[in-house]
Order: sequence, then structure tokens, then C-alpha cells
Amino acid sequence: MATPGTPVLFIHGLWLHAASWAPWVDLFADAGYRPHAPGWPGESDTVEQTRANADPIAGQGFDDIVDHYAAIIATLEAPPILVGHSFGGTVAEKLLGLDLGVAAVTVDAAQIKGVLPLPLATLRSAFPVLKNPANRHRAVSLTAEQFRYSFGNTLTPEESGELHARWSIPGPGKPLFEVSAANFSPHSPFKVGTDNETRGPLLLIAGGQDHTVPEVITEATLKQYRHSAAVTDFEEFADRGHSLTIDHGWREVADLALSWLKKQGH
Repeated sequence: MATPGTPVLFIHGLWLHAASWAPWVDLFADAGYRPHAPGWPGESDTVEQTRANADPIAGQGFDDIVDHYAAIIATLEAPPILVGHSFGGTVAEKLLGLDLGVAAVTVDAAQIKGVLPLPLATLRSAFPVLKNPANRHRAVSLTAEQFRYSFGNTLTPEESGELHARWSIPGPGKPLFEVSAANFSPHSPFKVGTDNETRGPLLLIAGGQDHTVPEVITEATLKQYRHSAAVTDFEEFADRGHSLTIDHGWREVADLALSWLKKQGH
């Protein structure tokens, strides 16, 4: 069982800044955990600084991001609970499969190797990057309209626009190109240790109206874990989109994560 003060590592996804976890960090700290929300490699301390100089982000691949967080874990006082959104959820799955965390909660995690569904909504969400092969080595931003489709489709236009203005940053194109080829590459970085019998418990959370990672992807991910006896649970927020960790309903998602962790002894 985890002791009071267990570290929690929050891992954000593509196009959001690490500071977007701030309400979660405060909530988990109040619950007795020691939360950490570092950015991706190359990410600056603030949204404004990252937008002003996105060059250090460009070219960062999935393995670079995983290695970055693994190095952070090595500096913590104990193995952490991993909480990730979107690509950050996939990073959390990878780290949990490597036994670098005691438990993981993933929210709308991107595909891992072996997940076959590729909905049209996912392709449309990724199109701002994938439309140009040169974007593999660039950092790419979403317009407010693109953010509205990919993140804020269940929100009012006003809330979606406010979240875009507050938290959206350029993201590296390389992980999207890597994940699109994952099932055709024998050495894809998106291969996760789904058959690990001794890993910590995993909760997969899906947004039923998510365009970027539709629920069918999370359901297919759950099936990838069928060969492991380790705890793998699934929860759905049927009316929520990809913004569910940062929009007005974030607390409902965070409370579910906290309740589940408590049931798992963490």
C-alpha cells in the first residue's frame, strides 16, 4: 500500500502545456500526495515562453518523451503514480509496463502498438500535422478552430476558445508520424508491455464524444491487456470530449481517479 506523500507524476499530451494540470496538482496535494507536473523535453516553463520559442520541442519523438519522464522518475523519492492524458497517457502506459510506476490512470490515451481502429475523427484531428511530411521535424500549433474540433467539440465555443488561448502550445509532429506507423513497424516505440503480470494497476478512462481519441480506441487498448492478470479497469464519460482534463468538468474526472486509486490501495 502506498504511504502518505506518494509522488504522482502528471504527464500532459500533445498541444497542451504542463501548467494545464494545475487544478489536479492542487487537488492531489490536498489529498496527501506529492504531485509533479513537468513538461515534455524542450518545453519552456510557461505557455507564452513555449509559444515564443518552440524550436526545442521540434523533432522530439515518443522515445525521447518516455526517456525524459523516466529520468525524472529516477530523481523521485519513491516510484510514482502515473497520471497521463492523450499522448501523456500512452507515456504512462509505457512507463507502467516497464515497472517505473506503482499505478497509472490514463485519460483518452493515444493508440499503442496493436490497436487497430483508426476512426476518421482521429485522422481529421491529426491532419494539421500529417498533411505535410516536413512536419515530422517541426513543432506544429492548432488554430482555435482546429482545437475546437479536436478538444472542445462538447464545449461552448466560448469555453473552447478560452482553453485554447490559455493552454494550447505547439507540439512536436514526430510522435503522430510514429504512432500512425506503429502497427507496421516491428520496433515501434509504441510497443507497450501489456503482458506484464507484475505491473501496478491501470485505469483507462475514455471520453465518449472524443474526436482525437474516440472511445473505440480505448476499448481496443483494453483488449491488448487481456493476457495480463494485473488489474486493468475501464471507465467512460459518455458525454465528454478530449478536453475533459481541463474543461469545466475536470473535477469529476479527477475525483474518479482519486477514488479508484484509493480502492487500489494507493
